[in-house]
Amino acid sequence: MSQQHPARSSASPPSRPDASMSLLTNVMDHSLDDGYVEAAARREAEGGKGLPKTLRARLGLAAGLVLAAAVVTVGAAETQISAPALAKERQELIDRIESDTSEADKLQESVDELRDEVGQRQREALEEHGGGEGEIVGLLAGAVPVHGPGVKLVVNDAKEADEGGEGPRESSGFTDTGRVRDRDLQRVVNGLWESGAEAIAINGQRLTALSAIRAAGDAILVDNKPLVPPYTVLAVGDGQRLAADFQSSADGQYLQVLKENYGVRANISAQDDIRLPAAPSMIVRTAKPEAGSAEKSAADTGKGTS
Repeated sequence: MSQQHPARSSASPPSRPDASMSLLTNVMDHSLDDGYVEAAARREAEGGKGLPKTLRARLGLAAGLVLAAAVVTVGAAETQISAPALAKERQELIDRIESDTSEADKLQESVDELRDEVGQRQREALEEHGGGEGEIVGLLAGAVPVHGPGVKLVVNDAKEADEGGEGPRESSGFTDTGRVRDRDLQRVVNGLWESGAEAIAINGQRLTALSAIRAAGDAILVDNKPLVPPYTVLAVGDGQRLAADFQSSADGQYLQVLKENYGVRANISAQDDIRLPAAPSMIVRTAKPEAGSAEKSAADTGKGTS
């Protein structure tokens, strides 16, 4: 009869039910990366010192916002404090300007009154010492207003000329920039005198035997009074003849060259009646009337008529 061997028991432990899911089990048991685990352990060993980067960033941003708000607040407070002081200073400056302007206007009125008084006394002196010829002397000297037929000559810069400034208006030659220069007006005035003008004014400024036409920077001065273009030259005389003689003169031809070659604008026309003011004031420092000149002039006139 065959002998049966007893069955031997297995020494290996029973397998886990989730043995087939070893990858998922490993993920569950080690959810954190080893690096994170070490960092957490290090922070725990240090007693929780230090703050996370995100928290530090938020605290830094909050501190910056607080600082910016403080700066804005301080600036606004300083503006509110200084605003009344600035307004006060501005008002004081405005008051000073208005006061100085008013004072300048009063001085100008005083100058005008004194100038009129000087002109009146000059006319009285001419009538007193000039006898019957005092009025003629006053007319020729520019000491009294005049009116009569004549010409109107308007001279202006070329259209292309830059009114903002192309250097000074002094010139010893032609106006190659298209701007009227002091020499140009000098030649125009001399040409009108030569052509028979009896009285001349530029932009209302009466010319006399002592008048000067010069330039200072961007302005032309007539007896130190600045004038701006266009320059209106009024001359009393025989209108038609005066205009024709001037245009045919050398100075008239000079003005024509300025028109054709450099674009300077000029227009002359005869006028039936022109009114010119008296010269502001005439100051004679050297010439003096000869004693008894009025009586001598009257005697000479009497001899001529006898």
